Amino acid sequence: MDIIALILVIIGAINWGSIGFFNVDLVASLFGGQLALMSRIIFSIVGLAGLWCITLLFRNNKHVK
Repeated sequence: MDIIALILVIIGAINWGSIGFFNVDLVASLFGGQLALMSRIIFSIVGLAGLWCITLLFRNNKHVK
């Protein structure tokens, strides 16, 4: 689950970068605009993945050397 969430957060970061640098919303462009149902679902899933990744900050990873 952590890897999937991290991949989705990276996709979201790339999308935000494309908006900031090039004024192009890749997700909206690929899935029919910002208000299209599919785009909103993807935005929501990426947002949930970001919330999940917050938990990574507070975990005690004993296996990390």
